[in-house]
Amino acid sequence: MKYMKYTDISVKNNKKYKTVMCILAVIGVISGCGNTSQQTLAEIHSTESPQNVETLGQENLGAVSAETEQESQNSVGTQASGQNVAGAETSLQENSDAVNVNTAGQESQNTVNAQGNQAVEGTNAQVQSIEQGHREPVKVKGIYVSGPIAGNARMDELIELVDTTELNAMVIDIKNDDGRVTYKMDPDTLVSQIGASINYVSDIKELVQCCKEKNIYLIARVVAFKDPYLAQKRPELAVRKKNGDIFYDKSGLAWVNPYNREVWDYLVEIGTQAAEAGFDEVQFDYIRFSTDLKTDKLDFGPAAEEQSKTDVITEFTQYAYDKLSPEGVYVSADVYGTIIDSKVDQDIVGQNFVDMASHLDYICPMVYPSHYANGVYGIPVPDAQPYDTVKAAMQAAAKQLEKIPEENRATGRVWIQSFTASWVEGHISYGPKQIRDQIQGAHDAGFDEWILWNAAVKYNKDAFLTEDEARAQQEEWDSEMSEAVETAIETTQAVEEESETGGTDGR
Repeated sequence: MKYMKYTDISVKNNKKYKTVMCILAVIGVISGCGNTSQQTLAEIHSTESPQNVETLGQENLGAVSAETEQESQNSVGTQASGQNVAGAETSLQENSDAVNVNTAGQESQNTVNAQGNQAVEGTNAQVQSIEQGHREPVKVKGIYVSGPIAGNARMDELIELVDTTELNAMVIDIKNDDGRVTYKMDPDTLVSQIGASINYVSDIKELVQCCKEKNIYLIARVVAFKDPYLAQKRPELAVRKKNGDIFYDKSGLAWVNPYNREVWDYLVEIGTQAAEAGFDEVQFDYIRFSTDLKTDKLDFGPAAEEQSKTDVITEFTQYAYDKLSPEGVYVSADVYGTIIDSKVDQDIVGQNFVDMASHLDYICPMVYPSHYANGVYGIPVPDAQPYDTVKAAMQAAAKQLEKIPEENRATGRVWIQSFTASWVEGHISYGPKQIRDQIQGAHDAGFDEWILWNAAVKYNKDAFLTEDEARAQQEEWDSEMSEAVETAIETTQAVEEESETGGTDGR
């Protein structure tokens, strides 16, 4: 199986795209944007269930079964004072067939803008990464794999699934939500000293070799600050309440303090070990503060008086990147979808989308439709409209990423919902069509990298294309892109001519 390279859109068109993107940016300003309003996590701590699965939208993964997937019942994002909540600077057409010409033109221009920027960005990342000694980047199409599954016979089936479809990557738990490490690490590491290894995978080198023989891009998932095991073994690193007691979230799990540099070094040590084992990328999850208790009831130590939550998470992101990148791995982070354009949510969890994306190779928003409150982005039930929800959220992401200089900009990669959220009122069943709808929505917003999340690690092969089908789809998308670029150029020229002549009526 050959890798589908990151820059599927021809590199030779980059100069053309850059020129067109500049033109389209001006058109976008003239055309204006949709309505704005704010999503918030402010009430999430009052509604989270004891076994809420968050990552990638769900709060207590590990070995969660498909039957307990519904226990992630909190929609991320709320409605205030009965008002609908919509994504910043994004509007949704209820009926795409009824869109007027001006709106359709604007949407086409916005999509071309996002896709063109992603193409140019990908090229820059590819060149820089190869210069730094990294492997050649891959346009990731992946699935999540838990530690227990990675170490048993089902892993062979998953490798076969990747090898026979468009898939080319796996996100494998290396440090899970319980703070346990999937395999035995070097004896001189803190992981070994505190006995954090649970040894789900008996021979990590053999597993990596088996995947590499199939050209599978390997991403090491490292749960960051939710770590009950480290908090138990090293209580001085745990988040505490004002009264000195260790803080436990509603799942009964302790967290470690993001302000503590020893925690940072522990996470980097694990990432370094994963790099040495042969992983291509280290991905931090739960790279945030807990939402289960208000900050004014917690004691993060003296450092918290001088540095905000968003600042310290951003600083850790930069620290981890600076330490791990020289090891020859890419560095990524999972973030709440709502923090893309909500200052309120950013302050609650400590994730600033733009700042974090300035210090990463990849940033991965968890934009599961089931995790948005009804009315978000003007969508009555986001879970029932997967295409519209993902497209709207990632359009917002594209606008935020444009604020970052290309040379410092992380590539956006989307987490896709691959489970049915039966706890959501008005939900729909999720199967191959809903997964493809999300992938299409991400593409139409300018993002072609994605990973499927299913806590039970159960995936339907019918949701994936064959390599030939994927190649044909990419060619179709590229053709549509070229047509959109030509249309944009013609539109721009018409606008310029009209401006020079003072309009068709001579005024």
